[in-house]
Amino acid sequence: MVLNQPLQHDEPFSILIADDDAGNRDTLSGLLRDRGFNTVVAADGSEAVEIVQVHLIHLVLIDMHMPRLTGLEAVQMIQQMNAILPAILMTAEATRDLIQKAFQAQVYSVIPKPVNPNIVLHTLTRALAQFYGPQE
Repeated sequence: MVLNQPLQHDEPFSILIADDDAGNRDTLSGLLRDRGFNTVVAADGSEAVEIVQVHLIHLVLIDMHMPRLTGLEAVQMIQQMNAILPAILMTAEATRDLIQKAFQAQVYSVIPKPVNPNIVLHTLTRALAQFYGPQE
């Protein structure tokens, strides 16, 4: 479901986790569910775009290198749908050029892989608070 403006809500945040590695998807999904988030998973960038079209998603946590569409390409397609939601890009190759392209595409943050659970939680929590306001 495409959001054209930020919203206030009382329900848990829904996080889309897009990664072609099933182990990474499962680990991140478990970590976030244990912290009270709802999670939806995608195995590639195209599936991530399709999910955003039909599900209410509050944040996208997406791998850079996936089949069909890269994480950056998927984020750009989501933005073209006028979706307003923060995206966090995960990558094992955080080059200066990639980071610059990510920020030009209005990616909220780039975090290195393999991911550190504390960094994921901190970055995600900060992005949600900045975008949706502090939650009680």
